[in-house]
Amino acid sequence: MLTAIVLIDTEPNLIPEVASHVASLKGVSEVYSVTGKADLVAMVRVDEHDDLADVIADKISKVQGVLRTETFIAFRAYSDVDLEQAFALGLDD
Repeated sequence: MLTAIVLIDTEPNLIPEVASHVASLKGVSEVYSVTGKADLVAMVRVDEHDDLADVIADKISKVQGVLRTETFIAFRAYSDVDLEQAFALGLDD
């Protein structure tokens, strides 16, 4: 599984609407409103490298109110929380 961290700049008056729309997209696992350089941070998790372009370039960047995106592709996960979530996929009690 590939993970990308996407910083999203939005029109200021549309932050909640953009966040909701982006969160509903297939491949987007989480969206956070944040302080600092970006308005939103989205976590994108996909199976194939080509799927990143589909989710980020073809979907997120075309959401009304999105001004620009900056994407960071994760190489390796070091957090125990991330590793536990990855191994727990599909295991419902």
